[in-house]
Amino acid sequence: MDTLLLENLRVTCIIGDLPHERVTPQELVLDFELTCDLSLAAESDSLEDTVNYVAVVDAVRRALIDGQCRMIEHAAQLALDAAFDVDPRILAIGVTLRKPGALADVCPGVRLFRERPNRR
Repeated sequence: MDTLLLENLRVTCIIGDLPHERVTPQELVLDFELTCDLSLAAESDSLEDTVNYVAVVDAVRRALIDGQCRMIEHAAQLALDAAFDVDPRILAIGVTLRKPGALADVCPGVRLFRERPNRR
């Protein structure tokens, strides 16, 4: 199976549980690995034959801005769900989500991997 990479997606949104985090947007940085069959697009050179990564980016950005999550774990799951909703050809997703401004000396983050629900 093939992998479509989306790296260094930056989204400014409400993220965090502390009082100041509920009113001041912060940056999240995400990397995605979308497992899908890219062979048809590799032959045809046609957008219709692949996952539209612009649509994935737009959906993830919208989900995180609207979500106003408290926990990075929940934000990562929202991002996964939004990406899956874009195209049924996405069979699995790995996402790494980092919150670079949270601490002065370390960048906290999470990495999740999910297969498409109800996959046969």
